[in-house]
Amino acid sequence: MRSGITRQRGGVRAADIRRATARDAKALTRLVRRSGAYEGRYAAMVAGYRVGPDYIEAHRVFVAERPGAAGVLGFYALVLEPPELDLMFVADEAQGLGIGRLLIGHLREEAGRAGVTGVRVVSHPPAEGFYRSVGARRTGTLAADPPVVMWDRPELLLPIG
Repeated sequence: MRSGITRQRGGVRAADIRRATARDAKALTRLVRRSGAYEGRYAAMVAGYRVGPDYIEAHRVFVAERPGAAGVLGFYALVLEPPELDLMFVADEAQGLGIGRLLIGHLREEAGRAGVTGVRVVSHPPAEGFYRSVGARRTGTLAADPPVVMWDRPELLLPIG
């Protein structure tokens, strides 16, 4: 299913967002592991991370692509029970093109159709500013959970509707 929106943002239309399939698993895993946002002290968090076909089948995962070009520009995973943005990544080379905002707009539509009024976001610390810029409000801080996560993370609520 492709989105029917045709607004242009950074050369990519919302119509270029589609539901992920199991065949996307390797590309999504590569995008996560190569993310420049997870360099330095954050590198261990994604070093062995895997977005598997089973994950894609179990969640609402959507990818953004440029028409006629190979490669995923970004993706997100929405969990509805309870409503949470589980993953969101934009390829380093696509940063600044509006892909993140496009994905958030699509997420809002998807969540709204499901009757959700707000989506929890536990943010990577450097991404908090982005989420706040798209309307999320800080609701607290999720404490570090070593050895899985070694740093505190902002917790936000993204209003829907």
